[in-house]
Amino acid sequence: MKADIFALDGSKTKSMDIPEQFAEEYRPDLIRRVFLAFMSHARQPYGAFPEAGKRQVVNIPKRRRALKTSYGHGIARTPRKIVWHRGRQFGWVGAFSPNTPGGRRAHPPKPWKIYDLKINIKERRKAIRSALAATLDQEVVKERGHEFKHLIPIVDAKIESLQKAKEVIQTLHALHLETELTRVGKRKIRAGKGKRRGRRYKTKKGPLIVVSESCPLQKAAASIPGVEICEVNKLNINLLAPGGDAVRFTIFSEKAMDKIKQEQLFMNARTVAQKETAKKETPKVAPKAKPQEKKAKQ
Repeated sequence: MKADIFALDGSKTKSMDIPEQFAEEYRPDLIRRVFLAFMSHARQPYGAFPEAGKRQVVNIPKRRRALKTSYGHGIARTPRKIVWHRGRQFGWVGAFSPNTPGGRRAHPPKPWKIYDLKINIKERRKAIRSALAATLDQEVVKERGHEFKHLIPIVDAKIESLQKAKEVIQTLHALHLETELTRVGKRKIRAGKGKRRGRRYKTKKGPLIVVSESCPLQKAAASIPGVEICEVNKLNINLLAPGGDAVRFTIFSEKAMDKIKQEQLFMNARTVAQKETAKKETPKVAPKAKPQEKKAKQ
């Protein structure tokens, strides 16, 4: 399958063969599972203080003839602490137990709990390939809410050398992404407690531009809301499918596409090795002579 390469002015210049990574089957279920595993690695463990609710002195015996005993008073066997005493008369309140004020929690969160979800390497690579393939499906990209005239899978390698935000915006306008930039430029105030926890505003995800290596474009587009720049070998499912919903409007530079093809990125090493050995072991069969050539030899 071939895809058109667009120049920075929005015109089509040439076309190129798309790497085999983009021929993967679209698997939204696999993309979601890998995304959840990816996000679980960023989860911070938390737990209660180990001595919370356990600092009271509650050494009241339950035997009949013991000192300071609660036996024979017609009360439950809840742990208690002594507030006052007059000879063998005691005043006490419940403590330590989960059913008492200021007592410990029955099942508090444990800080040693492991939240990381494991995912197989082959599954993770397959999910990335599936997300890459979905970037070429216009209907799937539009379902996520992106607004554009047509897909722009590959852009000229000159895009990596842009050094100013103004130049990047002009290029995106030339590629007919004005409505997309307008959509992403809006921000809303978050509902709930997040407003006072450092995340007051919510912004939308815009185009993702994939480059071959570290370049000036990364700094130039940093101030444009919604637009993200990523090196091709650092692609992950969170960038291609934010929130686990496939798939994002993605633009690849020509160099990035060549790098995917040459370095066989996101492919299983065993599959790549098998293909290489198959090419070497395939015997070269001499072409059959045409009937006219046979008659000439006779």
